[in-house]
Amino acid sequence: MLEAPGGERRRGTTAARARQGLAVVGSFVAFLYAVELVNTLMLHSLNRVFGLRPRTPEGLVDILTFPLLHASLAHLFSNTLPLIIFGFLVFLSGLRVFLTALAASWLGSGLTVWLIGGYNITVGASGLVFGLFAFLLVRGFLNRHWGQILLSVVLFLAYGGILFGVLPTVAGYVSWQAHLGGAAGGVVAALLLRRRATSTP
Repeated sequence: MLEAPGGERRRGTTAARARQGLAVVGSFVAFLYAVELVNTLMLHSLNRVFGLRPRTPEGLVDILTFPLLHASLAHLFSNTLPLIIFGFLVFLSGLRVFLTALAASWLGSGLTVWLIGGYNITVGASGLVFGLFAFLLVRGFLNRHWGQILLSVVLFLAYGGILFGVLPTVAGYVSWQAHLGGAAGGVVAALLLRRRATSTP
């Protein structure tokens, strides 16, 4: 059976995006581990300088740096697998989509912590995890794309329990504000990137 050249191009494009996604997301995670190694050698003193300090002028600059830092190697390790999975799945839609979702999650998480965070310094990439996850959950419904909706259902069944992390918690070491803001940023990114319906004459 002959196959249309367009199908081969689509498979080639998807495969290329998959390879690029693994390279980009993998490089970002590797960078986080390099930062954590340096931070560990410095007894996590970087957290006091570049961690997010809510409601301070310096804290606005900290929004750019706080997801790159972690409280410990175990903290980073807990974020690694979901960050790779969600980041890779978002990247399959293209670099622009990935960067938009990542930036919105980053900014949403940081601004929320800066506005309503507690008195502790906040570090960690979990806000990015929640943002990418929220993006994957809602984009299919916004795009009315059955494949993306099916993926969101599978992801919800597998990882939906993490959504409890957006609720206020008595555990002072967990920043539910970062989780909530990151998830909100992911939803905003999905709204910004939703496909516009085209009318036909």
